[in-house]
Amino acid sequence: MSAASVLLGGAALLLAVGLGAAVLLLRRERLAHDATRARAARLEADLDAALRPPSPATGVERAVRRVVRTAAQLRREGVGGLLQSSLDDLQTWATDGRSQVATMAAADGTVTLFFSDIEGSTRLNARLGDDAFVKVLAAHDALVRSRVEKHRGQVVKTAGDGFMVAFRDAEAACRAALSIQRRLASGRDHRLRRERVAVRIGIHTGTAVSRDGDYFGRNVATAARLADLADGGQVLASRAVAAALDEDAVIVLEPRGETELRGLPGTHEVYLVEPRPGTPP
Repeated sequence: MSAASVLLGGAALLLAVGLGAAVLLLRRERLAHDATRARAARLEADLDAALRPPSPATGVERAVRRVVRTAAQLRREGVGGLLQSSLDDLQTWATDGRSQVATMAAADGTVTLFFSDIEGSTRLNARLGDDAFVKVLAAHDALVRSRVEKHRGQVVKTAGDGFMVAFRDAEAACRAALSIQRRLASGRDHRLRRERVAVRIGIHTGTAVSRDGDYFGRNVATAARLADLADGGQVLASRAVAAALDEDAVIVLEPRGETELRGLPGTHEVYLVEPRPGTPP
């Protein structure tokens, strides 16, 4: 799956968790109040639909608005207070999550964008079957999210096996990427080791248009194309990332020459991201 196809962010994951709890509460309310059973059933269906991953045109902001609309409808319907309180809390959490994505840009307006996906995921899915592939995907997602969180990144969007992540600085993005590759190479995740999961990652630093908790623009496309260019197990970065690193950074970027990136004009300098020799893991 192309890294350019990644959708939905960490705030949406928070929405899914909260909405799941809201659905359970709504079912409890429906059983307790026969008079509102039909109305509650309709609202329950709306919440269940909200749990499903959104289409490519839908972002975190739209998911937040969906929660707000549902909460307003619940007030009009007069469904019980315990559920309403839960949705009010959920609305606050969702808005906070969206704000975190929107504030990842550094003081100079730049943001470091990180794209990743599993190399050959379609073939892997065909070989394993859907049930086994879903379990592998869950292990992969848990690994990526834990490393991103450790290095203070913010998941912007996900879809399938792909991630788009924002970082405030380039070194944090590179360290998170190397941490993911190191963990995969160590074989500590049994399911990922057994199925030989290989992740490719691209990183680019630049300004981007921020809208509805998402990022758009040429620099976003550059990061995605670098991930497409990488082989499984590699982390590729742009010249802008190299320029943004401090001299004492614990990672090094090895030049790999210039190349074209699909859909982007001109040629682009590409670097292989590696740990600085002698740096402890």
